[in-house]
Amino acid sequence: MFKIKLLILLLASIFFISCTKNEEPSTNIKYSMGYIGGEFDGLLLKNLLYNNLISFDLYDQKSKLEIKSSINHTSDLYITNIDNTSDRANIETRLVIDIVDKTYDCIIKTFDKNISQFYIFADSSNYISNNKAVDKIKKENTEALVKNFINSLNNTSYKCKKIDTLQRKLLLIRDE
Repeated sequence: MFKIKLLILLLASIFFISCTKNEEPSTNIKYSMGYIGGEFDGLLLKNLLYNNLISFDLYDQKSKLEIKSSINHTSDLYITNIDNTSDRANIETRLVIDIVDKTYDCIIKTFDKNISQFYIFADSSNYISNNKAVDKIKKENTEALVKNFINSLNNTSYKCKKIDTLQRKLLLIRDE
């Protein structure tokens, strides 16, 4: 009798397990990547975008939705006190990404974000730590902005925005 009850419970649990379905909603929307300039910073941006799009299954080389992007890093010097004992530099990174529908030649989404970080630097230009800090901050800023962009793709409405001829010329200049 005990074995029969166990078999019935096993059969019922197998039935309930087979009825459950854990499937993520998949979107068929995929993106291709356009030209990204900017030497080393552009190469880092391209690799980060490519790897994130691949890992989330959002990349297709033949997609009609193309990602066009540019990245810019600026730095400013801040002297925080009168004694000049702790000079700081601020590195601000601006990432501009346009998702363009190649079929209708229109912009679907524009992502334009800034992020910045400070670091305390040594007074001499001979120290390697200043250059290492700048490179590390640029990389961290780029990674944070790319993650922010990937997360914002869920909230994208895929309707063309009207662009005028001035915006179209700016897109062409940025692509060159």
